[in-house]
Amino acid sequence: MKPIVIYCYDAYCGWCFGFSPVIKKIAKEYVTKLSFEVLSGGMVIAEKPAPVGLMANYILSAIPRVEEMTGVKFGEDYTWHLKNPDKSDWFPSSEKPAVALCIIKEICPENSLLFASDLQTSLFEEGRDLCDDEAYRHLLIKYGINEADFYQKLSAEAYKEKAYYDFSLCKQLQVTGYPCVLIQKSDSKFYVVAKGYCSYEQLRNNIEKVLGSN
Repeated sequence: MKPIVIYCYDAYCGWCFGFSPVIKKIAKEYVTKLSFEVLSGGMVIAEKPAPVGLMANYILSAIPRVEEMTGVKFGEDYTWHLKNPDKSDWFPSSEKPAVALCIIKEICPENSLLFASDLQTSLFEEGRDLCDDEAYRHLLIKYGINEADFYQKLSAEAYKEKAYYDFSLCKQLQVTGYPCVLIQKSDSKFYVVAKGYCSYEQLRNNIEKVLGSN
C-alpha cells in the first residue's frame, strides 16, 4: 500500500487558497509514490450562519499577508462582499462545499484535490457564493459530471452525513488549523508534514524525511 497524504483543508480558508498551488505541485510530483485524500475541516459551521460582515474586517486585514507569502490574488468580486457587508447577501458556511467535495470523491476521486482547489478559485478569485447551488455548475461542466445526479446528491442527507464525517475525521486527527497535511504510513502511523501554510520546498523536504524513516 502506498503511503497516503491526507490534506485537511476548508473551502473558506484563505491560507488553503494560498496553499493550493503547493499541494497540487506535490500531488503531481508524487503521483506514483503517494495516494492523496482531501478532507474538509468544517471551519465555518454554525446552527445559524452569520453574515459575511461579521468576519469582514479580520479577513481584509489578513489578505495582504496571504497574498505576499503565497503569491495568490484575491479577486475584486470576492473582496466586494467584505468591503460592502451591508449590501452582501452572503452567509458563509463550510457545509455545502464539503458536501460537493464528498460527491466528487465518490464519482471521480482522482479529481478531488483539483476540485477542492477549483472551489477556492470560485470563491476567492471569482466571487461565487459556495452556499448557492449555482456556484458549482461551471465545475460540473469542466469535470464532465452529470448535473442532475450531482444536484440530487447535493441536497441528500446521506452526503451531508459524509461531509460531517470528514469534519469529525479532522478532529480525530487533532487538526486545529488549516491547511494541515499528514502522511499515513500504516494504520497507526501518522506524520504531520505541514501545519499551516508552508512552501513547496518545505513540504517536499518534510515528505522526504517521512518517506525515508522506518
